[in-house]
Amino acid sequence: MAVKFFGQFLVEKGAVSREALLQAIELQEQKNLKMGEMALEMGYVTQADIERAHRAQLTKDLKLGDILVEMGILTLNQLNEVITRQKNTHLYIGEALVLINAFSKEQLQQHLDDFKADQAQYVSDRIELPAGVANSATWEMTADLTYKMITRVLDLQFRPGKCQQVTTLSSNFMMAAMDFSGDVEARYLVSVSAGLQKTIAKAILSEENVDTEPVEVLEDTVMEFVNVVCGNVAAKASQMGMIMNINPPVTIHPPQAGIPVPEGYIGLCFPIHVGDEEKMELILLIKG
Repeated sequence: MAVKFFGQFLVEKGAVSREALLQAIELQEQKNLKMGEMALEMGYVTQADIERAHRAQLTKDLKLGDILVEMGILTLNQLNEVITRQKNTHLYIGEALVLINAFSKEQLQQHLDDFKADQAQYVSDRIELPAGVANSATWEMTADLTYKMITRVLDLQFRPGKCQQVTTLSSNFMMAAMDFSGDVEARYLVSVSAGLQKTIAKAILSEENVDTEPVEVLEDTVMEFVNVVCGNVAAKASQMGMIMNINPPVTIHPPQAGIPVPEGYIGLCFPIHVGDEEKMELILLIKG
């Protein structure tokens, strides 16, 4: 895999040991608080408030803090205070490695420059579709909302790869799909490995362990995630003046050889990189 996280890049480069990276990650986890955790620590919200806001977030394209303000739980000034403290106390992995003396501050900057150069051809700060794709603004919005929901609903760290036009959907443990109709005709798919299926299940079910859950329940959670994303996509499309109807999601178990893109459709694949062992992709099959 060409796309890497900074820590992975440093280990492969030989700049730090895996043990040092794990120590730095542990330090990060101790120091960095999520928005809700910071607001809770500052005494502005309760755990019940955060849970209510998270439930509301499933149907709204808003950050947690904005929802807390909308619900009247936080004032705008309080939200700004929380965000400011988050920024002032946030510890990046490179800074954590400096703190544990894995390398110097000067060496960190060189490593960051090397990392940026190494990854430039694989990742992009913005969503870019191949030239000639009809309704490109709609599909860029769809990818953007998917990324937001991966962060907000699944609480998953990832790096988006560059969009690729494909003729075959590569095989994976499972896919969940939902069809769009109306002003556009397309199929939305999320493809996940076995480990990521469990990660999604933990987030959707709010459970620490899902090893004893039936296969059907695990698959249902991936479909529920797709349902959440596509519901938000349809709502956003309506705001853009476009009718986008959605149908119930289905599961797909692709064969080892993958699935050919149907004739008359354009296949767009958005790689979602979460680590060496796991594979996740957003796929759009758009009728031409």
